[in-house]
Amino acid sequence: MALQYTEQQREYIHLAKEFGDRYLNPNLIKKYDKEGECPVEAFKPAMKLGLHMLEIPKEYGGAGLSYEDSALVFEKLAEYDAGYALTLITSFVALRCVMLAGTPEQARRFANVVEPGHFAAFTMSEADAGSDAGSVRATAVRKGDEYILNGGKAFATNGGVADIYIGIFRTSDNGNHGLSAFMIDRNTPGVYVGKHEDKLGLRLSNTVPLFFKNVHVPVENLLGKEGRGINIALSSLNLSRAFVSTLTVGIMQRALNEAANYANSREQFDKPIGSFESVQNMLADMATAVETSRLLVNNTMKMMDKGLSVRKEGAMTKLYVTDIAQKVTSDAVQIFGGYGFTKAYPVEKLMRDVKGFQILEGTNEIQRMTIAREVEKDYRN
Repeated sequence: MALQYTEQQREYIHLAKEFGDRYLNPNLIKKYDKEGECPVEAFKPAMKLGLHMLEIPKEYGGAGLSYEDSALVFEKLAEYDAGYALTLITSFVALRCVMLAGTPEQARRFANVVEPGHFAAFTMSEADAGSDAGSVRATAVRKGDEYILNGGKAFATNGGVADIYIGIFRTSDNGNHGLSAFMIDRNTPGVYVGKHEDKLGLRLSNTVPLFFKNVHVPVENLLGKEGRGINIALSSLNLSRAFVSTLTVGIMQRALNEAANYANSREQFDKPIGSFESVQNMLADMATAVETSRLLVNNTMKMMDKGLSVRKEGAMTKLYVTDIAQKVTSDAVQIFGGYGFTKAYPVEKLMRDVKGFQILEGTNEIQRMTIAREVEKDYRN
């Protein structure tokens, strides 16, 4: 490994491996992938260990790990299943968002729901509002000491299993600056959960549309001030992009493991295919991609731990890691040949899962736009 771990970090990784070996065996993951549903019962052991609260401070019921250390745990979990790890991450990203944007009282209310073993979700995208946040049409109208929410949301990760949401709604017509963020209890009258999406990959992760019909929430559920929703959303995306990149590294490591082991055991022309230069070249490129991606993610996590902005660096990390992962997983399928194109081996699933991460948390086309704008600022006179 190019990355040098401390003894404590090695212990975290070991514990994550023990958990994966015990609770996420390949046959179980294959079953969940085929069914395409999020098995809530499968997360109880993780919740009991507090894996959904790793980087949350102890005063809110979390383990208080750094972003850097949390990332190492989730990279390892993603080797078993990235959808499983994503489900856990989504909950603490939502809680962290409340901690950054809300009051201590709001954060405690949110943590009191999540910490005992419940899911949370963040929702902003709509059927006609994906990359363009300014197209959000779901509204929040204040009436007295309440806001009344109306509208629909799309592709809400954890939306069907969460007990509490953070939702971005329009409170004025002022473009991006007319958006506001609210905490919403799922059992509030008027909240409806749509059908779980039948996705290409990350099938263990729950993704649903949400509908809000005259949903009354108290004024104290507004996070920050009106019009700050876009800032809260960007803060959430910066954090989640870094962790999406972490999960992608885990997928790549699994792809490399599977491909290298297969290349050493599969024989053609009376010798292992791993002895052929073409296969060796692919494995060398895959190993290099894994290590460079891991280093890039680790640097981004360290920056976040120092409280530095990662608007540019986070976008770079997500762009590079998820794009190179497409090649790594595709090469793994290629090394397996015809078997790689079947569900008999896990590499086809790894390729499907990675594709989702090129789209989630802002498409890679949007990441390039973000990077270009930040680079332009760096060179502005």
